[in-house]
Amino acid sequence: MTLANRITLARIALIPLCVILLLTGFLGLAAVVFLVLSLSDAIDGYVARKYNQVSELGKMLDPLADKILVMTVLIGLTGIGKADPLPVMLICAREFLVASIRSKRIFAASQLAKWKTVSQIAAILMLMFGLPLSGVVLWFSVLLSLISGVAYIWQSPLFKQLKLN
Repeated sequence: MTLANRITLARIALIPLCVILLLTGFLGLAAVVFLVLSLSDAIDGYVARKYNQVSELGKMLDPLADKILVMTVLIGLTGIGKADPLPVMLICAREFLVASIRSKRIFAASQLAKWKTVSQIAAILMLMFGLPLSGVVLWFSVLLSLISGVAYIWQSPLFKQLKLN
């Protein structure tokens, strides 16, 4: 078990704390925990590369941790009336679809997918604080989510198999 994988597992283990804080009205604390968990994604990647700890487990767990964090917090925001359910459903559908594709073949996240994640994090933080234009940023993240989702499908072995037939 590498240090990078331990950071990822700790990130997953702390997601319920973020959601509990969110659902009990401690939005500021929830936002801090969410931001720390989001930033720890970059830290585990840095540690894995710097100390040559890139592993198959890490390649699988890291994007899964991102998806669980984003989806649970977005669903929580919907539950407390801070997020429109339609963009949340679209993001969740995309994440499930991409996760199913990635379960067949692990490949690195594209630059577009990284921007998608940044936009989702920004939207979530803006929604937590009730900032103006948070809904616009959420819809922008939906757009990036759908475009990067199509790109993943395009790269998937299933699509390549369909093109050959």
